Amino acid sequence: MNTKLHAICDSQGRPLNLFVTAGQVSDYIGARVLLGSLPDVDWLLGDRGYDADWFREALKDKGIRACIPGRKQRKRTVKYDKRRYKRRNRIEIMFGRLKDWRRVATRYDRCPKVFLSAIALAATVIYWL
Repeated sequence: MNTKLHAICDSQGRPLNLFVTAGQVSDYIGARVLLGSLPDVDWLLGDRGYDADWFREALKDKGIRACIPGRKQRKRTVKYDKRRYKRRNRIEIMFGRLKDWRRVATRYDRCPKVFLSAIALAATVIYWL
C-alpha cells in the first residue's frame, strides 16, 4: 500500500494543510481538494505533477500566480520564474523532515486516516511547538 502526501506550506516551509491520496491517484486530485483551502498569497510553487490548464486557471481566478514548470509532453511550453522555482526546495526539506519520524517514513499505519493523523502530529511537533 502506498500513498501520496499533498501539502500547502507557507513561505518558510511549514505545512499549513495536508491531504493524503492513494499512490496511484493523479496529483490533480490532491490539487482539486486543496484548492479551496489556499491562503491569500501572490505565488504558488508546485512541481510538474500539478501542471494542468484548469489548475492554472483556478489559481488565476483567485489572483495567484503559478510557478509550475510544464510537463515534458506538453505541446505548448509554459513560462515560469526559474529563480523563484528554486525556492521549492523548502517544500522538499519539509517532506524530508516529516520522514525523519520513523512512523511516517515506514508507514506503520494501514488506515489512511490514522496515517494522516500521525503526519499531522509530526508536523505539529516539528514546526509549531
